Amino acid sequence: MPSDHAPETPAAPSHDPALPETGRPAGELLAELARLREADLPVRGGQVTAYVYDTGREAVHDLAATAYLEMLEVNCLDPTAFPSIVALERQVVAAVASRLGGGSGVFTSGGTESIMLAVKSARDARPVAGKPQIVLPATGHPAFHKAAHYLGMEVVHVPVDASFRADPAATAAAITPRTVLVVASAPSYPHGVMDPVPEIAAVAASAGVPCHVDACVGGWVLPWLRDTGRDVPPFDLSVPGVTSLSCDLHKYGYAPKGASVVLYADESLRRHAYFAAAEWPGYTVINATVQSSKSAGPLGAAWATLNAVGAQGYRELAGNAMEAAERLVAGVAEIPGLRVLGEPVAPLVAVASSEPGLDVFVIADEARSRGWFFQPQLSYAGIPPNLHFTLTGVSDIEPLLSALADSAKAARAAGPPDVPADLVEALAGLDLDSLDDAGFAGLLASVGVDLDGGGQPEMAVVNAILDALPPATREALLIRFLSALYA
Repeated sequence: MPSDHAPETPAAPSHDPALPETGRPAGELLAELARLREADLPVRGGQVTAYVYDTGREAVHDLAATAYLEMLEVNCLDPTAFPSIVALERQVVAAVASRLGGGSGVFTSGGTESIMLAVKSARDARPVAGKPQIVLPATGHPAFHKAAHYLGMEVVHVPVDASFRADPAATAAAITPRTVLVVASAPSYPHGVMDPVPEIAAVAASAGVPCHVDACVGGWVLPWLRDTGRDVPPFDLSVPGVTSLSCDLHKYGYAPKGASVVLYADESLRRHAYFAAAEWPGYTVINATVQSSKSAGPLGAAWATLNAVGAQGYRELAGNAMEAAERLVAGVAEIPGLRVLGEPVAPLVAVASSEPGLDVFVIADEARSRGWFFQPQLSYAGIPPNLHFTLTGVSDIEPLLSALADSAKAARAAGPPDVPADLVEALAGLDLDSLDDAGFAGLLASVGVDLDGGGQPEMAVVNAILDALPPATREALLIRFLSALYA
């Protein structure tokens, strides 16, 4: 029988304003990417003294990019499906272990993941009654706080001395029956200063507690500096009591981002980093890292970079970077009103002001206007605000010193940023939960930060405000900033 109803008309496809109905041409998309990157800091040339590491060897960078693309679609989820990842990881980890005291390890996406795995291993290997604790120097990396937050643990801070080195006696006093991990840095990122690793590892060993050395930034430069004849204190897995160590290859290994290794002195401790799940009817789940599916691109690129640069290349790059750091330290001494914090053992230098009227945050803004990025660091635990410099194999120190001197002169003339005391007070007491992202963006606009990209903001005021607030308030404001930025 004929139907009483007319046939339904297919619904028109909905329009998604975020996605084109038909694919856009490749050239158009690449041109847009290039336009979007115009406001980014440059990743080559040495004028950005944080975040990026440049060998100055274009052939090495090109090779790494090619190797990355070759492995781009290989999934590290299943090593039995893609045996190439096993061969590459074995070689990369073995190369790192050969320079850092032996052991076995895991290739990870970066220092934070390496630290996360080291913390998990220590927690799972040493069950305690109550909330597990990490004993961490005040200069220790926030990745340990992140690991503790994710893994249900607690951080116990220990002070550093006048040279910004962790205090072994304070470390010993901080260990409790709930301590599952003691940390030392080689070196700490803020000032490039090495903690007394043998002493801290001995303290941990005497208490029967694992000791992790955070060598994320120093692990692949310190051994090569030792080869050049410089005095590098013991810090790796050859030190008695050191049970794990993290080393980033996307820092002084000069590999593309997403490359780090966590080493373990004992393979049984390494196995505590792993995760397996059989409580479901799907595919077998066994992971050596926090991530499950992930591209093997960073692994292939790291392997290619290590082999292309070679031992002699790393000696040269490390030597060049450290010579630049030493020249920076000497040059800062000649700039009125500036001083270096601590005695760096790696190519990391922190520069503070010695004059009340010379503000480092204003110096950073002045440097940015001159084409340089000097990384601001806020005050903490009695350590003054300062500017951080990561020097690499391409750092040209004379133009850097000239920019620093010119920026300091301009900052002295400009004076410190004008931060109303009532604004700091209002922010300290602000109920952030009462503001949505749009409201918070409006608050930022009132102090000169335009989240819509309307030019480079004057960050001196923002940094000065953050510097005047306690760390907990800084954290809350930064979380809201990130939320508003991506809204």
